[in-house]
Amino acid sequence: MARNPQRRALLADAGLRVLAAAGARGLTHRAVDAEAGVPTGTASNYFPTRDALLGALGERVFERYAPDEAVLARLAAREPSVDLTTDYVRYIVERTTREPYVTRALVELRLEAARHPELGRGLAEVLRRGYADDVTFHAAAGLPGGAFEIALLHYAVDGLLLDLLTTSIDAGFDVDEVVSALVSRLVGGAAPRPGAAGD
Repeated sequence: MARNPQRRALLADAGLRVLAAAGARGLTHRAVDAEAGVPTGTASNYFPTRDALLGALGERVFERYAPDEAVLARLAAREPSVDLTTDYVRYIVERTTREPYVTRALVELRLEAARHPELGRGLAEVLRRGYADDVTFHAAAGLPGGAFEIALLHYAVDGLLLDLLTTSIDAGFDVDEVVSALVSRLVGGAAPRPGAAGD
């Protein structure tokens, strides 16, 4: 039976909200149906097992993170520099904090994946592909740094998002100032390294 992609997306978004609010233990097909406002049994028709549901939520997170092509075009029109890299990272932080429940759901998925190898393998593949794509994009854009610096930025931004969207250390620093400092210190001294995806 054909599946309606709009209904699938509606259910996945509802699942992300449930996961963010109630954690993995609260994520059930019935809870997703209730959150989406659809008849009981709808979610299980689209995602027959819990693993299928969790996998679909992982895919949906990254669909929700997809950048606006017009914003990317404006950024790409500029000369490569640390300032441009900073603005790319600012845009990442903006996209991942715009609807906090999406990133909170990803945190829950990563924790659940650490406990369930099958989910872990699928999510790890998505995360590794995202990192590799970032390295390739960075090199093609001629931005300073390479694979190592992009890994450092991933680690740093993941920590920043965890602090912003969960219980915070509440250090009182401006997020924009933090992003500027992270990029400056992590990639500011690195030269552009085209082809760094193979590092």
